[in-house]
Amino acid sequence: YKRQLLNALQILDLYFRMKRNPDIEYTPKTFIFGAKAAPGYFRAKAIIKFINEVARLINEDPEVNSRLQVVFVENYNVSYGEKLFPAADVSEQISTAGKEASGTGNMKFMMNGAVTIGTLDGANVEIFREAGLENNYLFGAKTEELAEIFDSYNPVEYYMKDPDIKKAVDFLMDEKLDDDGTYMLLEIYKSLIDPHPGHKADRYFVLKDFESYKKAQQQIGKDYTDRRGWARKCLINIANCGKFSSDRTIRDYAEGIWKI
Repeated sequence: YKRQLLNALQILDLYFRMKRNPDIEYTPKTFIFGAKAAPGYFRAKAIIKFINEVARLINEDPEVNSRLQVVFVENYNVSYGEKLFPAADVSEQISTAGKEASGTGNMKFMMNGAVTIGTLDGANVEIFREAGLENNYLFGAKTEELAEIFDSYNPVEYYMKDPDIKKAVDFLMDEKLDDDGTYMLLEIYKSLIDPHPGHKADRYFVLKDFESYKKAQQQIGKDYTDRRGWARKCLINIANCGKFSSDRTIRDYAEGIWKI
């Protein structure tokens, strides 16, 4: 539900656009992923494999790797977080609306000045409220909309309608990506567009939110070139992160719950 698959597909789409048009106006980016998968969680392992294959494809391509890089941090932990939170310009909080209870990673990024690209989900709601939508990047369908279309949603419609989505999804089956004979990438492909009894295709609405996410990423690239404007967004996020401090939380518990 955290949908880093959406992130990886968007990066792949960006790669294709850069290959088609080497002179495309583009703000250089490095996408950093960090994750672990439980031993028996095949889908999560497959997504990690996909991200690493996309990283290999892009990082080894001299036509694009001076402007686009993908990094996967192995064995991500708190020590890595201490380095990544202060370094990041953008915080990717792209879970399916209604699926994220509330993490704290987005708060740590905010406190260190990263702007948030995210759905209206979890603590993103409060970040957008505190720092303002004009200083962050909201995309995607809302919880209520997804609930309304859950039974009727057909990802194949998006797949067939948008050639960029189709190309990115189809590339899961391309021989340029190597899953070591595990059929992991085939499993991801089927999970997106091949429903069968007991399995709903694209249950996390990756293809539905793809275009909205892509536009938000493009806007980030444009806004980043305005260094003064970008600095303002960062500073406003830092200045409004106080609500997420442990001091405020403990005070509220003491006054509202413990009555001390």
